[in-house]
Amino acid sequence: MIKNSTGAQSIHKAMKILRILACGQHDGMRLIDLVRMTGLNQPTVHRTLRALIEEGMVNQNLLTRRYLIGEEISTLALARSKTVGLEAIINPHLNELARQTGDTVFLSVRNRLDSICISRITGHHPIQVLSIDIGVRRPLGVGVSGIALLSCLTSKESNSIIEQNQHRFHLLNEDAELIHTKMIDARRLGYAYAPQGLMQGTSAVSMPIKNSSGTTLGAITISTMAARLENKRLETAISLMREQADLITKQYFIK
Repeated sequence: MIKNSTGAQSIHKAMKILRILACGQHDGMRLIDLVRMTGLNQPTVHRTLRALIEEGMVNQNLLTRRYLIGEEISTLALARSKTVGLEAIINPHLNELARQTGDTVFLSVRNRLDSICISRITGHHPIQVLSIDIGVRRPLGVGVSGIALLSCLTSKESNSIIEQNQHRFHLLNEDAELIHTKMIDARRLGYAYAPQGLMQGTSAVSMPIKNSSGTTLGAITISTMAARLENKRLETAISLMREQADLITKQYFIK
């Protein structure tokens, strides 16, 4: 077993800070918020941030004193190979679902303890609920997509993630026990449903999508006005989501 050296620990702490910092997007985050969400002490967070700023991985707004992801992150990402990504395969199905329902459809994926929205397709209904922007990162379990992604994990894995995210749930006024209950319901039903969405007067439903081996690829979510996800229309939306999820499974083979 490789010992966790001081250098490796520093890298782990830096990555933990960067992942939490990404949640702040263009608004950035305060030092105190990073301390609370990472569980690291303030001197460690501050020292790590200074080093990341020197490397261009983090910026600081001198007016607000908030920290943001730096340009060097985007520059490094350019070195990734130009392979066909998950969105390229799934977006046609999201487009079809948005066309069939008329509502906004999202694709979210799991990244360690978080869920990240990586695609958003709007429908043709006059009122579109754009509740999440592309790139938004949230603790896994927050929102219907997070519940749907959690429900695909084993009980041991999902319980561990909920436990690790408890302090972040608390800061977001989310209840860990309620998240656990919603996850159990989603595991039984095969989808997560929120009669009251992130925005007042809206609703959302999310369903996991898998590849041909049963590995979870992500979750597709429909978000719309509450009246458009009730009774028969909810059943129709779930049926259409299952249809596209099945098509994705047949298309996305193990390589």
